[in-house]
Amino acid sequence: MSTDEKILPAHLRQRKEEGRKITMLSIYDYAIAGLADHAGLDTILVGDSLAVTALGYSSTVSVTLDEMLHHTRAVAKAAKRAMVIADMPFMSYQVSSQEAVRNAGRFIKEAGADAVKVEGGETIVSTLKAIHDAGIPVVGHIGLTLQSSAQLGGKVAQGQDAAAARRLIEDARALEAAGAFAVIVQSVPTEVGKAISASIRVPTISYGAGVHCDGQGIVAADLLGLTGPVTPAYSKRYVDMSALVSKAIERYCSEVLTSKFPADEHSCPMGAEELGKLQQILADLR
Repeated sequence: MSTDEKILPAHLRQRKEEGRKITMLSIYDYAIAGLADHAGLDTILVGDSLAVTALGYSSTVSVTLDEMLHHTRAVAKAAKRAMVIADMPFMSYQVSSQEAVRNAGRFIKEAGADAVKVEGGETIVSTLKAIHDAGIPVVGHIGLTLQSSAQLGGKVAQGQDAAAARRLIEDARALEAAGAFAVIVQSVPTEVGKAISASIRVPTISYGAGVHCDGQGIVAADLLGLTGPVTPAYSKRYVDMSALVSKAIERYCSEVLTSKFPADEHSCPMGAEELGKLQQILADLR
């Protein structure tokens, strides 16, 4: 594919077949999405993690469908090459397959997403299949699924024993059979991520599932150091933007308070003739 060609599910499948890694970041805004797209990122997940990272909620279950549509729309406007995958929020697809298809369609038609993502294994198969059969590309998500983390015992790694690992492999196969063109695998042992990847023909994207998955994903705000000192153990901070941003804002506030900003070069002066007229008007108003 050319360097400016829009990435499609078929391209990701080809990457897996060729053994070439896939890159993914969770991004929620136009500016970062544009930079990532220009840098050559393959896929953008507009994840429901934005509930916590971007909107200040205490958990991902609080984010609404309208909020997810809003952020997806902003990202999609910036992503010319990268595939945009919209995370369907809690209760936007669990009630019925019909409602799931309707809401998934809104992400494609109204927000400009290229695909949607749903959490869950075999229990979500009928819903995922309905979305796929409606002509909407869909990604599965297994392992640590935060929308149902209370049922999983909290935000803890999954698949840590052989029986649990087998269930995850069966989940991945079921999602593939239902039409998922990729599966995100989150917070499982490296060996389990490797086993899942070897068990299905569609690509796997790791969010803490080890190096043997077909692709890797982390939250862009963690990569950029915008989320404070604590990031997931599987993530990596590539730059400390929080310190840079804080220093820049401190400097701005200082310069405003001391009248150093705006300087002459940041201002628009009035022409001499019009300034003379204004001065006469002001004199008349006294």
